Amino acid sequence: MSDNQEKHTGAKDTNAQFTEAIAMCRNVFAAKLGDYGPSWRIMRPEAITDQLFIKAKRIRSLQTKGCSAVGEGILPEFIAIVNYGIIGIIQLRRGFADRKDMSSAEALSLYDEIAAEAKSLMMAKNHDYDEAWRSMRVLSYVDLILTKIERTKEIEDHNGETKVSEGIDSNYFDMINYAVFGVVRLTEND
Repeated sequence: MSDNQEKHTGAKDTNAQFTEAIAMCRNVFAAKLGDYGPSWRIMRPEAITDQLFIKAKRIRSLQTKGCSAVGEGILPEFIAIVNYGIIGIIQLRRGFADRKDMSSAEALSLYDEIAAEAKSLMMAKNHDYDEAWRSMRVLSYVDLILTKIERTKEIEDHNGETKVSEGIDSNYFDMINYAVFGVVRLTEND
């Protein structure tokens, strides 16, 4: 197999693996919508950033300690980061509300749109970086997500203004994609 064929095959596998990981995350998102609807509509973006922080910090804690006191593992936290990242982008685009103001069907439609945008961005970056994520350690995804969260907090503290950096939405998209890589890596041997 030539180098070009290997790269093409790798890109195809990444495409399929990303799709499978997002489907897993979407299933959790849909199930939670069934339980309590889009109640997250009341969350301001800063609260979503803090929720992302909690999830990423928990993964790092579990990686460091090697065990969980409540019996939940790392995979559900990566799934939560994907879902809260998508929620964050919805909130940035729609603004927050004082009550649930959209249907579950509309929330799922928005989820699918943003997941497709995240995938498109990932595929473009994956092309340029030659699938470097596959050689990274899972712990690096968490550290990069935590870094993106700190950057997002700084941007939020400056009312969303940046001089040369990408905005909050770009950081959310990167968090989504790093978390998807985590889901892929934790499930690829299943």
